[in-house]
Amino acid sequence: MTWIASGLFVLAVLSGMLGLGVAFAAVPFLSLSLPDLIHQVQPLALLLNGLTALFATVGFARSGYVSWKRALILAVITTIFAPVGAYLVQFTEQTYVWSAYLISVIYLAYRLFRPVQERPGKENFALALVLAVPISVLSGFLGVGPGFLLLPTLIIVGFEVKQAVGMNAFAVTPPSFSALIPHLSTANLDVNMTIWLVLVGAVGSFLGARLTSLYVPSVRLKQLFGVLIVVMTIYKIYTLLGR
Repeated sequence: MTWIASGLFVLAVLSGMLGLGVAFAAVPFLSLSLPDLIHQVQPLALLLNGLTALFATVGFARSGYVSWKRALILAVITTIFAPVGAYLVQFTEQTYVWSAYLISVIYLAYRLFRPVQERPGKENFALALVLAVPISVLSGFLGVGPGFLLLPTLIIVGFEVKQAVGMNAFAVTPPSFSALIPHLSTANLDVNMTIWLVLVGAVGSFLGARLTSLYVPSVRLKQLFGVLIVVMTIYKIYTLLGR
């Protein structure tokens, strides 16, 4: 329990700094000790994602980095479409889910490493809304919040990085909980472990958001995060193939 909580705290701090929610890194991390991806790892990761994103939102909002009107519109779209993917995954073989997950991780790492030219004042918010639909369905299918793809999307369409991070943190909170709904009837969670991880994740994500808001402009941090999730996911795929 101690090593799981410690590892999740580190992931929550890092994901909080990027406004992603912790699920994208938590899925491969939790799967190292929990064998059932669909009924244990995904519902726990979605719960943690919603709560960590919520506390990250609070951290960014205190520094004025959340554009509430746009974030709310994004949140409505992601909340509606995320459960579609969460429903579909109930009927999908775990190997296929992990394959889709690995492809998504590679794309995320590519976006985190690739420099993006910001275009403040020229944001294409309408395009971001259109792209949020397939992003939300895919994130529900993978059992993670949509933030891992929504964040680079917001930056690509022209939003300043910290503004994109703040909006993203809020926009991924409701869909994490809506995507959890299809899992509720089949979820198999350890109550004590869940409570501890929720507390650790909430503290870590708020701390991470405040660090970014006040001190960190860091491109290096995004690169570190990309390396971390790629390594964990490749290791998990290796263990699956070795069975």
